[in-house]
Amino acid sequence: MQIAPGLKILEISAPGEGMVVHPVLIWDDKDVILIDAGMPNMAPAIKEAIAKSGVPFERLNKVIITHHDFDHLGGLTGILTLAQQKISVLAHEDEKPFIEGKKHLWEKIEKTTASLPPAQKEENKIAYRNRETVEVNMTLSDGQQLPFCGGITVIHTPGHTPGHICLYLPATKTLIAGDALNSDQGKLMGPIPMFTVDQEQAVASLKKLLSYEIDRIICYHGGLVQGDMRAQLEKIIF
Repeated sequence: MQIAPGLKILEISAPGEGMVVHPVLIWDDKDVILIDAGMPNMAPAIKEAIAKSGVPFERLNKVIITHHDFDHLGGLTGILTLAQQKISVLAHEDEKPFIEGKKHLWEKIEKTTASLPPAQKEENKIAYRNRETVEVNMTLSDGQQLPFCGGITVIHTPGHTPGHICLYLPATKTLIAGDALNSDQGKLMGPIPMFTVDQEQAVASLKKLLSYEIDRIICYHGGLVQGDMRAQLEKIIF
């Protein structure tokens, strides 16, 4: 879905898993940036979606990861393998050790697998421990202004994970929310407790977003939300 010149929401389905995710592609004459990289089996579909956007995949030169959950990070190794060009990986400084496999968020794995049978729970733990890792080339910090594609503001929104970030695009007044927010048929929803390390912190982090003039929010799960963004955010926060 094309939102504005140089801004598109990709809609990527996981074969056989019934999951649809919404990475974001932004670009200008100098940079092509993918925000979040899907699940491990999604790299070919993401490459195809980028090409269908009218942007040669060979121009992709940066990937920003909002956080290290497998459905955001899992496809990155495949994307880097498919690419012949150099692609820089950017993420918040607190998320870097998880992306690189130097730290593990076991409390989140315990929480999200609590209702599973023991054998399946153990399979999930093994998959997490053995997940493919990627080097982060550039670490980001709260409030940092990135000089790419008309400007990108980094907003540290911990809670879902320690280093979760949202990204604000001032040129189009668009917020890319990662998993800090969700959309249910166009209605803005807060963080989901089952998948959130610290729900109280995750909701408190959303207060930062009220400082920005937001016309639309792109949620990784659910896609685009428009309307009175401030009113919808306040309903979730307060």
